Amino acid sequence: PAAAPFQRRTASREASVSRQPKRRQSLRFAAPFLDARLSSRSSHARVVAKMSLIVGDDFQHILRVLNTNVDGRTKVMYALTQIRGIGRRFSNVVCKKAEIDMGKRAGELSAAELESLMVIVSNPRQFRIPDWFLNRQKNYKDGKYIQQVSNQLDTSLRDDLERLKKIRNHRGLRHYWGIRVRGQHTKTTGRRGKR
Repeated sequence: PAAAPFQRRTASREASVSRQPKRRQSLRFAAPFLDARLSSRSSHARVVAKMSLIVGDDFQHILRVLNTNVDGRTKVMYALTQIRGIGRRFSNVVCKKAEIDMGKRAGELSAAELESLMVIVSNPRQFRIPDWFLNRQKNYKDGKYIQQVSNQLDTSLRDDLERLKKIRNHRGLRHYWGIRVRGQHTKTTGRRGKR
């Protein structure tokens, strides 16, 4: 008689388990280029086509552009974003102005196409890219609107901080002291990074 409640509980548990819908197992198709993945939130299998990269004779796996190593296997727009100072939006506009196919890989670009991209990046205003798109607007020294990239960007950032420190600006002092600059609370947060 003592084992009867235990048997009833296990029987009801087994019944509830059998009522739950069974999850689909991950499917593997016979074709080697198809890969079925099971979404974590739903029971639908999602088929993802894996494409292989077809490499020609003149394909470059790594390009050296503006003192930056750029991965040649990525698409042109996203490859340009590996350069410091060029984001996705600016990269998109530059590719459109240079009339380069967005589906192309960076390693497939010819020398002329690469040169046209660099000319547009260095002189964006000549190609009618608006001033609000640029990352250095109304420079305090000469009042120019330019797009700064790679080493040029690092140098100007360092110069700006040195200028702020030199004139003993509040922001410059906080940079110098190594504490938060933009008005964040510092009493309780950000303690771990302190030396």
